Amino acid sequence: MISLRPAVANDAPHIRELVRTAQINPLGLDWQRFTVVLAANDEIVACGQIKPHRDGSHELASLVVDPAYRNQGIARILVERLIAIHEGDLYLMCRRSLGDFYKKLGFEPISNHEMPPYFRRVSRLASLVELLQREGETLLVMRKT
Repeated sequence: MISLRPAVANDAPHIRELVRTAQINPLGLDWQRFTVVLAANDEIVACGQIKPHRDGSHELASLVVDPAYRNQGIARILVERLIAIHEGDLYLMCRRSLGDFYKKLGFEPISNHEMPPYFRRVSRLASLVELLQREGETLLVMRKT
């Protein structure tokens, strides 16, 4: 049994910890933009936000589900809630291996020329890092209209 709610100020440390543990972008973690998922014991087990960028674009970001709660549909429920509260185009960046998951939720991969300036910049930087790391995983930018 889970429930979703907008984050409150006391959730900020839990959000930061989830993001840190998942080793995803720790920048721009303003708790006021987050939705959190609570387990039956009121423990925060997942979070995500709609992050605005200076170029006017909005990103589905900081999506994390605690490993103990994965494969239970929580990510899908959280993404559906975040989509429902946002009007207009919504972008995301993810590992290419997660593309199929997001396609099922209405996101489509986009090319460099379709990206807002923020995503073009990050995509270029990620390409450089990927070349250096050679982990076999690449960055995918997607959009839901």
